Amino acid sequence: MKKILVSAAAIVGLSASLFAAPITLYQDTETGAIYTKPGEGRIKLGNFISAEEIQKERETDIKKELGIKVESHVPTLKFSGTHYLGYTYTDNKRDSSKNSSKFETRRNYLQVKAYWNEHDYLRTTLDTFQNDDGSWLLRLKYAYIYISDILPLTGVEFGQVHRPWIDWEEHHGWLYRSIAKTFIEEGEGAHLTDSADLGVNFKTKTDYFSSEIGVYNGAGYHHKHEGDRLSYEWRLTASIFGTGKRHVHATKDEYLDLSFTGQINNQKKYDWYGIHGVYNQPTFLLAGMYITYEDYDSDKSHDGWTVNGEFRPIEKWSIFARYDNFEYNTNDLTRYETIAGAAYTYNKNVKLIGNIFYINDDDDAKDETKYMFTTEVNW
Repeated sequence: MKKILVSAAAIVGLSASLFAAPITLYQDTETGAIYTKPGEGRIKLGNFISAEEIQKERETDIKKELGIKVESHVPTLKFSGTHYLGYTYTDNKRDSSKNSSKFETRRNYLQVKAYWNEHDYLRTTLDTFQNDDGSWLLRLKYAYIYISDILPLTGVEFGQVHRPWIDWEEHHGWLYRSIAKTFIEEGEGAHLTDSADLGVNFKTKTDYFSSEIGVYNGAGYHHKHEGDRLSYEWRLTASIFGTGKRHVHATKDEYLDLSFTGQINNQKKYDWYGIHGVYNQPTFLLAGMYITYEDYDSDKSHDGWTVNGEFRPIEKWSIFARYDNFEYNTNDLTRYETIAGAAYTYNKNVKLIGNIFYINDDDDAKDETKYMFTTEVNW
């Protein structure tokens, strides 16, 4: 009988270890029944450690055995990475000696966010790039503090921060940054701005309206800032279907957004203004943008436009296309580009993309077609 009672206690003790917190058990001296509360005729059996605390002890023991010491002054660190790995064959229509065939790593981001509460954090993002002699170098893409609700419904980034437009479009309108930058940033598109700069960015989100309004050095994170002139930049977006506060997913959500964006860039001596619209549902996406800009030096206005779409006929597969047309400089030169391709989502971390990229540029006398394959990795 004693063995049976001990076995019963052991079984109950083992079961108790599955609970989220330590508990104390009591056994009736006459019946052998097990209780979680003290009472007459009951004796205390002892404390039983929860499964959660057992796991913590195991992790501590492993760290001691390996000599690992992990410390942080914040409760949460979040790590992530983005990688664009690819191959491109370039067919130069005007000079076949300039044809090229090469494997590429177009982007390698390593990012860490240090959260001291649920919403506020410091972000650092490192990026690799290749210079003219072929060497690989490391540069800082983002380094900023984000504080939520510094104003009603508004948070702020301060440091080397997002500029208002490009990151938003990459998540809502043009979803293939791994093969081409957005129209505003692309070298053979408008080529007016990049995605990060030193400054301050106020970000407001409501269901039907969101915005980013910032002041920046103006040269962008690729270039050196000189002088005392700054750039004033913005994005104002109406979310017709009430998705302004959400992180939308193109294959799951329906959204319709109308945006007004632009810069008064005293550092680079030009202004530009853009109107953008995008409609998305799980089956397809359609987006377009018109921009106009004025060069302070030439005192002349130019314009450009872009349209892109994506069709998702079956799960994991999509077909996409984009056309850009842009006028620039005092001689009314034009450059345009056409992109068409297909993508397969291998899993939540990996996407495979094949596409053709045609470029024609009056100024550079560029007339070429790129045949591209890309593996896009996010973790």
